[in-house]
Amino acid sequence: MDWNSLIGLAVAVLGILLGQSIEGGHISSLVQPAAFLIVMCGTFGAVILQTRPKNFIDGLKMLSQVFNMPVDDRQALAKRINTWSTYARKEGLFMLESYMQKETEPFIKKGMQLMIDGTPPEKIREIVAIDMHFHEVELRNSAKIWSAAGGYAPTVGILGAVLGLIHVMENLSDPSKLGSGIAVAFVATIYGVGLANLVFLPIANKLKNVIQFEMMRREMLLNAWVSIAKGDHPNVVAERLLSYMR
Repeated sequence: MDWNSLIGLAVAVLGILLGQSIEGGHISSLVQPAAFLIVMCGTFGAVILQTRPKNFIDGLKMLSQVFNMPVDDRQALAKRINTWSTYARKEGLFMLESYMQKETEPFIKKGMQLMIDGTPPEKIREIVAIDMHFHEVELRNSAKIWSAAGGYAPTVGILGAVLGLIHVMENLSDPSKLGSGIAVAFVATIYGVGLANLVFLPIANKLKNVIQFEMMRREMLLNAWVSIAKGDHPNVVAERLLSYMR
């Protein structure tokens, strides 16, 4: 569990609610289902319109990584790489198949299979780099739904405000209905700006960091595979891995 994300979200929400209370306002006045429905449906409707279904679904799935950051397994991965390097130098690349069978991650199995097949180092780099590029493109396209939501939400909030004011104008003859219309108008703007800047955009930026870490991890593996395929000494491979441990 990434407690920083939970604490950050809690501080942002509590700060707004406490500020509302200190100013003498009622927290219940910020609860407007109509305004929330307008902002959420309008925002995600626009996001769905611009996004491929697969990217939209994957983007929603990536939300879990905001509160459950991927495990940093670089140290354990470096130990496995050093084992591969030492064993390949002694027994040959073809003998790494037993180690490949123990791996469960498709990306790692693919890279090791290329080494075992005797693929030239530069071909390994070329093939894996293409795989990494399109994997990164897919991840970034999926994560973009949150930055897109952060862009649309304030505008949809203004749209909700206008709708609320229209409701007010339609009921000028009935003062009892003016309050609810004005509340929806202002609260819709709060929802739009608040969700964009306190939720959607921070999620988008957090996912960018997650993607950057994932690509750095894959780059670490790629450079290790190329180095092992070249027949570099295990000490050289280990030294290169140290650059990724910072």
